[in-house]
Amino acid sequence: MLPPLSPTNKKLLLRYADPEALIVGDSTDSADTLSALLANAEFHGTLPVMLRKLRERGDENLPRDAALQATLHGLRQKATIITGQSMLLQYHGDRIMKALAANGIPARIVKGPVFARKLYRNVADRPFTDIDILVEPARLADANRTIAACGFELGGDEAQSYELQEFKWLEKENSSLLVELHGDLVHDTGMRRRLSLGYRELRAIDGEASDTPAALLTIAIVHAAGGHKFHRLQLCVDVLQGVRALRSPDAEARLLDAARMTGIELELATVLNVTGRLFDERRALELASRIKPDLGIRLAQRLITGNTLLNVNSRDKMRSRLRRDAFRWIQRLAKPRPRFA
Repeated sequence: MLPPLSPTNKKLLLRYADPEALIVGDSTDSADTLSALLANAEFHGTLPVMLRKLRERGDENLPRDAALQATLHGLRQKATIITGQSMLLQYHGDRIMKALAANGIPARIVKGPVFARKLYRNVADRPFTDIDILVEPARLADANRTIAACGFELGGDEAQSYELQEFKWLEKENSSLLVELHGDLVHDTGMRRRLSLGYRELRAIDGEASDTPAALLTIAIVHAAGGHKFHRLQLCVDVLQGVRALRSPDAEARLLDAARMTGIELELATVLNVTGRLFDERRALELASRIKPDLGIRLAQRLITGNTLLNVNSRDKMRSRLRRDAFRWIQRLAKPRPRFA
């Protein structure tokens, strides 16, 4: 269980998590406060941003506390290892993509490395622990053979992997290197009748370009609310950065069109609402308000609040879990809205 945070320190955690927020007037933070913030940031996947901000602040301005300094040293070493792991994963991802292209299999890398490169000013703010590759469902078998030929072994049951449209591949010489192959970024079969995000949909969202802000934000929305259940803050930081990348009315319109096409209007309204409230991002709230709310959206927005995310591993974690489980049921029971052809 994470160290508890006061309401004031929860706000401070959010400022440390926001890649673009300035940390000012915090020179009086106690060693206990910083230790608690570091533990929460590590759990929520926002530790790299916090470590960068502490480094910019300067160790000479931190409390002279031996335990805090030891904690910081250990976390910085761990962060260095994770950065190296991300670079190694990127190498293998590029190698697999070249092999897929050589075999005539259209594919794209999504999430981690693309988010880091496209959405974050400091790439190291967004490390990743696997490579996600998306292909057409009809090419899954061909892509699997290609990945196997690149020196990876399939983990898990093959039949179940086809049902989920998700295959987990581990590098033979280093099982810590994970590559996930997807036919659809929505793996819950109960939800896939209503929402879907695959290679074809992303190409339609991107148009003539690739990795457009609308496509990246759509992926971040599905990742937060479709693939996961708001289990850590990093999911909303990706969304926050995605909103900031929408720099024109055309990009905003493309996002809303993408939500209708993929069936994620419920998820978009919910994730943008909680992200906007967590980080005081008015543009996210305005975009969320442009989705006409039905009963499901109203219920979802009441269930998924800032505390629902921040209390995932706190003394109030059972309430958070119940709220997130209830949200999943709303997703499964929601009626499909009309989609684009």
